Amino acid sequence: MQGEEDELSVSIAQIVQRLKGSRLHCQLEREARGSLHRPDIKLETLKEDIKEFLKTSGWEKKLQNAVYRELSLLPGPFQSIAPAEHIKEPLTYMRKAQATWEKRVLKSLNSMCTELNIPLARKRPVDEQRELLSKWNEMGTDEPDLSLFRPVYAPKDFLEVLINLRNPNYDNGESLSFQTRLGLIQVPLKIKDVPELREFFQELNLTTGQLGVDDSTQVPTEMFENEHMRIGKKVLAEDDSAAAQQFVRQGCPTSLRADLWALILNISNQAEDILYYEQFKSNVIQHDLLSDKLIYKDVKLTASNDDYYFVFEDYLYQVLLCFSRDTSVLAHFAYNSASPPKSYIRGKLGLEEFAVVYPPNGVIPFHGFSMYVAPLCFLYNEPSKLYEVFREMYVRYFFRLHSISSHISGILSLCLLFETLLQTHLPQLFYHLREIGAQPLRISFKWMVRAFSGYLATDQLLLLWDRILGYDSLEILAVLAAAVFAFRAVNLMEVTSLAAAEAVLADISTLKVIPLLQIFLFAAIS
Repeated sequence: MQGEEDELSVSIAQIVQRLKGSRLHCQLEREARGSLHRPDIKLETLKEDIKEFLKTSGWEKKLQNAVYRELSLLPGPFQSIAPAEHIKEPLTYMRKAQATWEKRVLKSLNSMCTELNIPLARKRPVDEQRELLSKWNEMGTDEPDLSLFRPVYAPKDFLEVLINLRNPNYDNGESLSFQTRLGLIQVPLKIKDVPELREFFQELNLTTGQLGVDDSTQVPTEMFENEHMRIGKKVLAEDDSAAAQQFVRQGCPTSLRADLWALILNISNQAEDILYYEQFKSNVIQHDLLSDKLIYKDVKLTASNDDYYFVFEDYLYQVLLCFSRDTSVLAHFAYNSASPPKSYIRGKLGLEEFAVVYPPNGVIPFHGFSMYVAPLCFLYNEPSKLYEVFREMYVRYFFRLHSISSHISGILSLCLLFETLLQTHLPQLFYHLREIGAQPLRISFKWMVRAFSGYLATDQLLLLWDRILGYDSLEILAVLAAAVFAFRAVNLMEVTSLAAAEAVLADISTLKVIPLLQIFLFAAIS
């Protein structure tokens, strides 16, 4: 009991400390001071009167939402009093593997820089600044020569690193012990079994109404959809992040999704936020980074060739170029197993005082990175709000899909959960694919690392991301990947090679996400 109280005290202190320097803190102070001139504020009951004023004027709700956001980012129980490196990642071998991977990525970036004789950063000449500013809203029409640039890494490179990862305390060197796993992931991690998944995703059960199922059946819309819409509007009117998060577990009505997601992520897009975004835009205009070329290349290779997303090419450049300059993103490295890459000022190599984080946000884009932004373009047409929502989605969720960690929503745990679900409940299929050299993870990894962006139809993808936000977890990606294999199991049992298996699963854009998840979790498995 005492330990829990200590943990709670530490958590409260951390949240208070984080909020103290925030814009909300300044706004609350200003409102409280301003309220002193009100006739209903009495000196003898000053504290209670100000509290009541903040409550009735809506500021208490804003504070609640800010606290709720901080709670979602706090480390787990008893981790908040652990050393900083343990909060980032408690397992030593994982930290070492992540550090090794980072060195490899940075080496790839530096070698490209050397080969092409291009600086990591340079100030743009005035003429170039004017030209970029004039075509800021039509950067997609620009066709720079990117033939010499290559993505720093692709998901398949990252998968090989995960496959070769071992726990030195667990692997006793025996070639075929009972502990040997049939899948590609060979590290032991705590993941949920099916009863635990059913409990966790209980709102997905077959008796609960779902957007993505009950709005597309013959059932009259007033039975579910109209009622769900009514409740959604009420949640928005209440301006409550926690209520919004609970609500979206059954899916978001299309017309309310943008506002509900912004409420869950505690994004208001005030004048200060727009100014903040304009500062990054100004930085992009003034300075050219090598990482900009990687962003251009990635958008050209992925979103520009996508039937759903090619129209948003300009938005993607704007958001991603600004994102690379945003140093507030560095704060997420406190709970990310990764560390921001550093470079040195020219001529000062190895001197720590001349080391700078590069790119400024600490995130080197990889092949497919722009697909984290593309679906959000369907929801937000205001660049500054689109930017804020993407940044918050990234620091809460997406960073876990390309860093090595033992976190339950980390990509390593998702891979293990996917393989375990298939081995346990579709053993014949798993064994068949393994025998023909078509390990299922080699096919599904690209779906999970991109959170299925670019693989599902956009309406289905947004229904899936509703549940990521609703359950504050990425585990649903692994469940869906296993459900897709289960759905195509009959065809997959016929294939005799990896190429044939990939062909069966090449197009999953016609699949309906929510029925697949429901059947796999609550109907198909006994």
